[in-house]
Amino acid sequence: MNTEIGENQVSAADRSALSQLIVQSVRDISERLIRPSIRQWDEDQHFPADLFRQLGEQGLMGMLVPVEYGGAGLGYEEYVTSIVELSRVDGSVGLSMAAHNSLCTNHILLFGNEEQKQTYLPRLATGEWLGAWGLTEPNTGSDAGNMRTTAVRQGDSWVLNGAKNFITHGKSGNVAVVIARTGEPNTAHNATAFVVERGTAGFSGGRKEDKLGMRASETAEMLFQDCVIPDSQRLGEVGGGFIQSLKVLDGGRISIAALSLGIAYGAYDAALAYAKEREQFGQPIANFQGISFKLADMATDIEAAKLLTYQAATLKDEGKPVTKESAMAKLFASETAVRVANEAVQIFGGYGYTKDFPVEKFYRDAKLCTIGEGTSEIQKVVISRQILK
Repeated sequence: MNTEIGENQVSAADRSALSQLIVQSVRDISERLIRPSIRQWDEDQHFPADLFRQLGEQGLMGMLVPVEYGGAGLGYEEYVTSIVELSRVDGSVGLSMAAHNSLCTNHILLFGNEEQKQTYLPRLATGEWLGAWGLTEPNTGSDAGNMRTTAVRQGDSWVLNGAKNFITHGKSGNVAVVIARTGEPNTAHNATAFVVERGTAGFSGGRKEDKLGMRASETAEMLFQDCVIPDSQRLGEVGGGFIQSLKVLDGGRISIAALSLGIAYGAYDAALAYAKEREQFGQPIANFQGISFKLADMATDIEAAKLLTYQAATLKDEGKPVTKESAMAKLFASETAVRVANEAVQIFGGYGYTKDFPVEKFYRDAKLCTIGEGTSEIQKVVISRQILK
């Protein structure tokens, strides 16, 4: 046997075993710590902050962070698997875990200096601190070059003024990576990234959004009023914030694809089980072609979404360009989640429209996946630019 092939086979086997271990571990955590409270958290819009400290103890809040900074030191494939399994039970938890890992924590990991990494990564990776990431503003979603939040240099400090909205953990996050405009509007290299700690004078949480779905994941404003931070809180070069953000979003789109995949699995699992149990005209409704074909379409779409998502994760782990592939995965998986959840409600019929069954929540949660971290339309812009280069 070729030695190189043999080593690759062993590595693949080890990775498969690790993946199965993660699946079982996350499923156990989900059943014990999440499933009993899903409905109450959703109805109360309760953000279970303590849960994420427990997830941190299990290594899920610093999956991509190297061991020397207190993280799990794993790759995107394992990270995707964890998000899928959490989201299979509750998309809100999957969303918060993903935003913490791939946006705030990953931005510091990718672009922080050694002192910044040593300061923040251990606290974030263990779940001691929760992270937020601020790019979107009330008047600038995709048009980030026109952001109104500014950072003005004063000696060795920066003064931040403005507002960010639709921010996961905007009120509860202990630390936030904030992208602020440091140049003129709509000019190149006009934004810079900063790390801002909760408790810094002039930095506060604003209004919490009252949402259709993902109601147990906190989404809120972050407000900055004459917020003074030292230059040591700057991430990377002045003017590099937007380029950094695009690189962070390449990984973030894989996270949303995984979130979408988990929601689709959850809705499909519930619909499949119900179709086998629910009887009409003396037989399970799964026996009727109208239902069985729905299940076939759902299963096929999910498999395609899975392949796209894990392909992007593998490319990311290999250090290869992933902009097109992550956008494709995010686009297809998010739209799949919406289609599958919609069909799941249809299979449940009237019961699917009630809160006594799980699919109405998957239906509500799924829609965010086509919007957050770049709408489906923006993904098509990204993909088309890549293929037309």
